Amino acid sequence: MSRGKMHFQETAGLYAAAALLRLILYALFPGLPDLLTDRVEISTPVTSFKRLQEGLFLYNHNVSPYDGGVYHQAPLLLPLFSLLPDPSRYPIFAYILYIIVDLLSADALYKIAESGEAGASSLFTSARKERRWSGYIVAAIFLFNPFTIATCMARPTNVFTTCAILHAIAKAVSGNPFTSMLALSFATYLSMYPILLLPPLILLAYDRQHASRKTSSILQFAGINVLVVALCLSVLFGVSYLLTGSWEFIASTYGIQLTLTDLTPNVGLWWYFFVEMFDSFRAFFLAVFWLHLSCYVGGLSIRIRTQPLAVLTILLGIFAIFKPYPSIADTNLFLAMVPLFRHVFPLLRYSFVAASTILYSTFLGPAFYYLWIYAGSGNANFFYAITLVWSLGQSLLVSDLTFAILRDEWEVERPEMVGKEIRQI
Repeated sequence: MSRGKMHFQETAGLYAAAALLRLILYALFPGLPDLLTDRVEISTPVTSFKRLQEGLFLYNHNVSPYDGGVYHQAPLLLPLFSLLPDPSRYPIFAYILYIIVDLLSADALYKIAESGEAGASSLFTSARKERRWSGYIVAAIFLFNPFTIATCMARPTNVFTTCAILHAIAKAVSGNPFTSMLALSFATYLSMYPILLLPPLILLAYDRQHASRKTSSILQFAGINVLVVALCLSVLFGVSYLLTGSWEFIASTYGIQLTLTDLTPNVGLWWYFFVEMFDSFRAFFLAVFWLHLSCYVGGLSIRIRTQPLAVLTILLGIFAIFKPYPSIADTNLFLAMVPLFRHVFPLLRYSFVAASTILYSTFLGPAFYYLWIYAGSGNANFFYAITLVWSLGQSLLVSDLTFAILRDEWEVERPEMVGKEIRQI
């Protein structure tokens, strides 16, 4: 009892400190949120807070928010933000909402870390499972990560997606598959790509079922959960139709991600490629890019079946690199999951190179964008080159983490190889 109380006090203090830090930054630098909102590294056409404000203005004046082709976000965000006072006059209420979402995300991370699933799943137990960080440390790393703070201050809407994904994983770990699928449905409704997390999430929920209501057949369990997700999405789409009076939100919200009609620069790999693409090849390469993004799901879910949480983490890293409109919020979600695998950190080979590459591109990215857009002394190649370096750093981290997880699994299967050098062929 006293231990649980101590953990509560520590967590409450951590959350209070994180909220206070954000409020202090808002108070000391009132112009910083608008500055960050304009940054292409944080805001994209499908997450921008300014675009949300434009859609909200149209919605409040009984005009379709999708008229004009500016607003590309989920319809149900509009009634949520319409409950808040005008953000341009009273921004504090929007700030508080985003701070609460950050704290909810951190709380989900805390629960995932405390479950110990990363080091000891139902089908695999690492020999290094004791080398792990507590949920308090994992949550603190997330809350005080500069990427998290910058994202919170810029107020993009993908923080809601991050929160929904983390709660979907936390509920799956705690043995609540229905709530997990409900959270994933909300994440999919907001950003579309989280539906690709469904297979490993079902495996995680299946492994963590409570004994009292356990379903023995994995196919039956998967079918039930797929049906739950389909029903939840149907309800969300139906409510969105009643709210907007038409189905145009589907093309504006999800169609733009499938067809990449808005080529606003971002930290991803798609925009420049399709700027230079001939129209006759556009449909083919769109299919190739989406196929590439989705092809990892099946292979990883099968190969690392014994560690579904590891599959989810790796996929989040892959999505942060290869999705159509990525931002640092997506990278931040992946980086928030990485500390769960503290036990395999000694097996990482290129952690210094990956960290240096990410930091290098973090500092030079804004400079290259300034040279291109404002100074006029560069061109689009300047910014795209640094986004390639950014993606390279993330790719190194994702591949190195995958290697460490597989090496850890291999050493459990072959204890005589512990500590010995191996060579990949």
